[in-house]
Amino acid sequence: MGLDVFAAPSPEKKLTRGDRRAFEKAEVELAGGMYSGDPGSFRGKLYVYLVQHLTGVSLYQEWIPPETVARMSKSLDRCDPEAAIRTYDGPYDDERTPEDVISLRDFFRVCV
Repeated sequence: MGLDVFAAPSPEKKLTRGDRRAFEKAEVELAGGMYSGDPGSFRGKLYVYLVQHLTGVSLYQEWIPPETVARMSKSLDRCDPEAAIRTYDGPYDDERTPEDVISLRDFFRVCV
């Protein structure tokens, strides 16, 4: 099985229509999976190691608290996408681009 990542206000709640519109407006361009790919979600398996490289946090968690998501977002805001890709040496490294870093930044910014 893969790792699908879904934004949500809490473990029990799903995104509202307004939340989904915020993700659509941000034009996040991350690969989707079998169940993910709608606004507010992405195929985490493709980005899990890059996210960990950039934020120090693993996506392999059932729930990531809002405080941690905010720290992740700040880490992504501070990084230079070009430099981040140059220093990334992990799975899918030949497929990751600076645009992926920008999309991850946009995704986590909307989450916050």
